[in-house]
Amino acid sequence: MRETRTILIGEDDSEVRGYLEMATRSMGYKAVLAEDGEEVLTYVQQNEAVDAVLLDIIMPRKDGIETLREIRIWNSSLPVIMVSDASSTVNVVRAMKIGATDFLSKPVSHSALRMAIQNATQVSPRQENVTQRASEEGGVSGKLFFGGNRQMRDIAQMLRDVAPSDAPVLIRGETGVGKEVIARELHALSPRSRKPFLKLNCAALPAELVESELFGYERGAFTGAFQKKLGMFELADGGTILLDEIGDMDFKLQAKLLQVLQDQEFQRVGGKETICVDVRVMAATHQNLERAIANRQFREDLFYRLNVIAIDVPPLRDRKEDVIPMAEFLIQKNSTETPLLLTPSLKQALQEYHWPGNIRELENVIRRHIILRNAEPITRELRAKTLAAAAERELPTHRVPEGVTTPESAPILAQVSKAKQEAEYSAILAALASTRWNRKQAAAQLKIEYKALLYKMKKLGIGSNGSGTPPILPE
Repeated sequence: MRETRTILIGEDDSEVRGYLEMATRSMGYKAVLAEDGEEVLTYVQQNEAVDAVLLDIIMPRKDGIETLREIRIWNSSLPVIMVSDASSTVNVVRAMKIGATDFLSKPVSHSALRMAIQNATQVSPRQENVTQRASEEGGVSGKLFFGGNRQMRDIAQMLRDVAPSDAPVLIRGETGVGKEVIARELHALSPRSRKPFLKLNCAALPAELVESELFGYERGAFTGAFQKKLGMFELADGGTILLDEIGDMDFKLQAKLLQVLQDQEFQRVGGKETICVDVRVMAATHQNLERAIANRQFREDLFYRLNVIAIDVPPLRDRKEDVIPMAEFLIQKNSTETPLLLTPSLKQALQEYHWPGNIRELENVIRRHIILRNAEPITRELRAKTLAAAAERELPTHRVPEGVTTPESAPILAQVSKAKQEAEYSAILAALASTRWNRKQAAAQLKIEYKALLYKMKKLGIGSNGSGTPPILPE
């Protein structure tokens, strides 16, 4: 290992760039400077000796978001810390979805910068213990938490077994269970780990755009095609492609994908040249592909070509023993300050909740806990949702005439009403707290009209001056 770690700083403002250079060098790191995204990409592609990148979002020639996206094509594991004074929720979410390691808001304090770089370039003793425990209980290389669930331990072992192969992999499971994370781990364990890992969401784009993204196009292939564009299969040559939500891919496009899987060759849109590639294909879906085949929405031959190695990821509600260890792991992953501890009441609420959004929902809850640094509103919200779900399951299946209340249904309906009001109260209070009681921003976060938020605040007894007391609801 090199004695001095190298930090690449991409910042167009000379004063900020100078401060970041001085700060990183005072911490014992070697600083390399770049004034725009193009310089950052050139250095990353030509030098392996980069331990982390500090990347401003707003830069000339190529902004930070686009630069991050291209860095991920070349290197899926290089730590990239986004730095910007435009630290809106939208920018944070965009950066994290593309693969940012951390996000710092300007002006950047010396302590925050030190913590972010340390977290990105090395493992703290506490984190090492967490990942070591995860590895002993079925984790892979300490990079991914698998927990103690038997099925997840089997998946961890399967990843180790199939990583050296080039066989297609089909990963199935509900939304939010971590299908993409497992695909990235499998790529990292494979001999292709130094080559690109690219992902395309087949449900997010129209069929025409999916085709051009995958296979590229020639100049003049269609209106607006002013120059040749390489597709993902060419860019990922030697690496891996993940086709997310493969069940939503256009039926006609499935035939062209089948040809690539069979022959490892294809033609760009509007082109005649046959292009040969070496790409491992992984696919992920939450749909029932067998049912889609019966409904003539998915090709049976493509299904059998993809389903060489099948990985079924269980939902979080079926692995309750992993909820608390997973929550602690996510706290370590997302914390830039001293990690919070889970209170006993919050632990109980986390275990009792049914997690319809699976790990993605759990991570959102943990992030909110880190921001608010107050377990009480989150505990109350989770308990209210749990009560509402339980009450709905117990509702009588027969229909009761409107205006008529039966002795059996009255208590249950009261519980449902109470639980919904408590959940609404907690959600509004959490949104207000995260926006520092900016009601317009809170309304936008909750996706409701501003006037509707004011009405609900008045109805639930939430004060406009920052005070808020739980509403008195009927027992």
